Amino acid sequence: MSLGGGAPCVVQSMLCVAPDDVEANLAQIARLAEAGCEVVRMAIPRKECLEAFEAVCAQSPLPVVADIHFSAEIAIQAAQRGASKLRINPGNIGGLEATDPVIDAAGQAGIPIRIGVNAGSLDDALAARDDLTLPEKLAESAAGYVSYFEERGFDDVVVSAKASDVQTTVDAYRLLAKRIPQVPLHIGVTEAGTLFQGLVKSASGLGILLEEGIGDTMRISLTDDPVQEVRACWTLLAALDLRRRGPEIVSCPTCGRCQVDLIGLAKQVEERLQAVPKPVKVAVMGCVVNGPGEARGADIGVACGQGSGVLFAQGKTLRKVSEAEIVDALMDEIARL
Repeated sequence: MSLGGGAPCVVQSMLCVAPDDVEANLAQIARLAEAGCEVVRMAIPRKECLEAFEAVCAQSPLPVVADIHFSAEIAIQAAQRGASKLRINPGNIGGLEATDPVIDAAGQAGIPIRIGVNAGSLDDALAARDDLTLPEKLAESAAGYVSYFEERGFDDVVVSAKASDVQTTVDAYRLLAKRIPQVPLHIGVTEAGTLFQGLVKSASGLGILLEEGIGDTMRISLTDDPVQEVRACWTLLAALDLRRRGPEIVSCPTCGRCQVDLIGLAKQVEERLQAVPKPVKVAVMGCVVNGPGEARGADIGVACGQGSGVLFAQGKTLRKVSEAEIVDALMDEIARL
């Protein structure tokens, strides 16, 4: 799988079950793969988890990135046990010199390293500087690590520089995109929060970056089921017309003209569409004002009236159905596309 060089932005997520439970991790990987995840990251907090990590790598249908903090030894063993990539932060792994054997192990295994810099774990000396803003510190830290790696002859790197603050994150990545344009960037707002807040923060920050052409791989970090992270990534990419994988719903906000349970209908359609792999656009409109006209670009849709709805495709009327039949009728038409 390629990162950078004009390749499409790759969707990632992270496993969140016990790192020593092989079957639980493989089951979660299967769910993530079904949702469209392309790369998974797995934490290895203890040496005792390395055996499970190796077993997961051997059986996973997706590339597995080893996420390691504080231990160069674990990173080295992860590279030797089947990791597709290493994720380390030199700032908490013991400094640049401590990364030397990790770089060597990655080189011998033929795998890349993601240099992950976070606002909360900068080098003490850099964090104490008053002449730099936080985005500048993040960019300085990441660019310095990249230079060190390249001086040692290792340039198969990916960089991330995350903060929980949206503007800090955006500013840091803008600086990195100018300073190290040759390096693929993993973008994300770290510790973005629970589902609602995390989606808003991530979409606002990553949407800005992606629209500016910044970001080669991404994770939307949520305190929730990681499948939601994958769905959110694809929804954001589709909203920006960068990549499409599954269906998109076009639905109007309700108002006093609406004479059906539009919220309930839209939720039912959204749930049923999760099993549809086609990149189809489906409109669920509450009345004739927002009917076929405003949703003319939809592949299939419904404009609702009093206890009923008119099905349409590409803006052309198909037939009228009762409110109880709307969802099934929409799904039948989608199956015919």
